[in-house]
Amino acid sequence: MANRFVLNETSYHGKGAIEAIPTEVKARGFKKALVCSDPDLIKFGVTKKVTDLLDKEGLAYEVYSDIKPNPTIENVQHGVEVLHDTKADYIIAIGGGSSMDTAKAVGIIDRNPEFADVKSLEGVVSTKNPCTPIFAVPTTAGTAAEVTINYVITDVENNRKMVCVDVHDIPVVAFVDPDMMATMPEGLTAATGMDALTHAIEGYITKGAWELSDMFHLKAIEIIARSLRASVEGTPEGREGMALGQYIAGMGFSNVGLGLVHSMAHPLGALYDTPHGVANAIILPVVMEYNASATGTKYKDIAEVMGVDTTGMDQETYRKAAVDAVKKLSQDVGIPKDLKEIVKIEDLDFLSQSAFDDACRPGNPREISVVKIKELYKSLL
Repeated sequence: MANRFVLNETSYHGKGAIEAIPTEVKARGFKKALVCSDPDLIKFGVTKKVTDLLDKEGLAYEVYSDIKPNPTIENVQHGVEVLHDTKADYIIAIGGGSSMDTAKAVGIIDRNPEFADVKSLEGVVSTKNPCTPIFAVPTTAGTAAEVTINYVITDVENNRKMVCVDVHDIPVVAFVDPDMMATMPEGLTAATGMDALTHAIEGYITKGAWELSDMFHLKAIEIIARSLRASVEGTPEGREGMALGQYIAGMGFSNVGLGLVHSMAHPLGALYDTPHGVANAIILPVVMEYNASATGTKYKDIAEVMGVDTTGMDQETYRKAAVDAVKKLSQDVGIPKDLKEIVKIEDLDFLSQSAFDDACRPGNPREISVVKIKELYKSLL
């Protein structure tokens, strides 16, 4: 069977990348943008960096900001209404995964109205038409939503996150500008950075991994491992490294899938509104330990690109070294060690079943049961 690889048509990287937005708008003949961005980014003037460019060139737009940290079905449906009311013919998504995910769902439904209930978009969906064109401007270095075919929408009524996978939702152009990420506070920088590391590690060991995706994931792990601490400290070099590292991770995992870490993290976001990166970072080491026996020599590669000298190490030792390197990085950037302050013991059955049913779970390299997932959650309490 052939391996498919889907990427943006175009992407711009580095300081000043957003300055190419007006040029791309004019070249594509777009008339009016729906600018999707969350309220905090608007409040702190981050969104304005892009709208100022549009204003300078006399390019029309309307702003849509009804976006929650874990975007809901209602946010999406409202966004579709606004898109239609404003008669926008393209979307500029400015933000982290929340803005990007909302924009993707809105764009898909706009061009595929039979999915207006949103719930029918869950899983791997074969929509007929590409979504309304999206220009993606990430403001966090973590989700890589600007280059993936995935998005996640929260079903509030059922306390669950719906993972949606569709080749028609990928943004046509990504503008990965580290200056747009400069206002991230330390905690968010750490959480989104660990999310990116989780993408790279899970993508490297997932069942669907192959030579091309391995190349991206190993490089992403290397860049993130050397850049995240500096990025949390606020250095320009660290920010630029993370902007690139998270994007490269997205190039890989979007095409081969993830695994159990994400499956266990998604229910925490749906039930407790836990930041996705924090959930991933806490869960990653314990799932790495569980998966070790199914990863061949890949943990040796992970340890080495994270700066560990594996000379003379046997398999058990280099596998432990890889997990320890992840734990140390997480600790250094201030991620909590456990789920004690997040998870309620009475919710474990619901969380475990939700994780097992999650769309990312089948990609895990080692088979898992609901009972075992519950044990893993409990080990973090």
